[in-house]
Amino acid sequence: MPTLNTVAGAKHARIYSVGSYRPRRAVTNAEVCELIDSSDEWIRERSGITERRWAGEGESVVYMAAEAAKVAIERAGISASDVGLIMLATVSHPYAFPSAAVEVGDLIGARGAPAFDLSAACAGFCFGVGMAADLIRGGSAKFIVVVGVERLTDYVDKHDRGTAFIFADGAGAVVIGPSETAGIGPTVWGGDGSQKDAITVSASMTDYRDGIVSEYPTTVMAGQQVFRWAVGEMPKAINQALEIAGITAADLDVFIPHQANNRITDALVRALDLPEKVKVARDIITTGNTSAASIPLAMDAMLQSGEAKSGDTALLVGFGSGLVHAAQVVTLP
Repeated sequence: MPTLNTVAGAKHARIYSVGSYRPRRAVTNAEVCELIDSSDEWIRERSGITERRWAGEGESVVYMAAEAAKVAIERAGISASDVGLIMLATVSHPYAFPSAAVEVGDLIGARGAPAFDLSAACAGFCFGVGMAADLIRGGSAKFIVVVGVERLTDYVDKHDRGTAFIFADGAGAVVIGPSETAGIGPTVWGGDGSQKDAITVSASMTDYRDGIVSEYPTTVMAGQQVFRWAVGEMPKAINQALEIAGITAADLDVFIPHQANNRITDALVRALDLPEKVKVARDIITTGNTSAASIPLAMDAMLQSGEAKSGDTALLVGFGSGLVHAAQVVTLP
């Protein structure tokens, strides 16, 4: 039996840069309330959201992802030809195939780079970060672009009082590459398919095609069920991520949870007893819930505003439809 060769990878991996794309159109609560029986006060109280971004003409999943990736690549100081893999987290690309990722590769000039989409909803970006770090240490690629992107408004009933005000659109991307020191901690992740109906779509596309349902499938969510799960289970995953990374909450500089709902973020901060010095992402206030895009969007916003800085120790946690979750500690680029 022959002995097979293996490839040695980098000792560690880190995030080199982050880039983002926010759709041009900002939508206020007042505009959302023209289609649902609600108010600005109620939306702010329930979610913290004051406005969100909705994609318009020309702002497809592929376009937004490519724009965010271009920024990340430029900030990383590498060229598109250096990209060894593109991983794109989304649940809203409207084509079953080809992948959005392979189209992004063409648009950014990384032709020939392997590329694939992954579907882990709001945890998709953290799934991608964890896999990218492992692939780099395993020698499968040197530089990997991980994108989180959504155009959720294509799958939201704008007359649904329970979801119309929450979901939004956008893209965020990071470049991950080799490092002499650890810049990405181990990923704590999991899934619970028994709760698949907590956040899902109203019907399958084949049911719609075959006339079994007459209305185009849109997002449905059991809000209270998701809230209880997030505030009950995510502190456990977060504490595991801290422990396996070898740090405590006191060592953190920044906390960037999935921007699902400000009330969930508040509950997580209380459950973790985070020190006051820890900066907490609140990008949802002006961006809404962008699922897989929310963490890199929030990361970029904090770095660009100066609220967070390069070298800070940050805790990331994504959670959502599946139900799935993933958390890791990273060093900010």
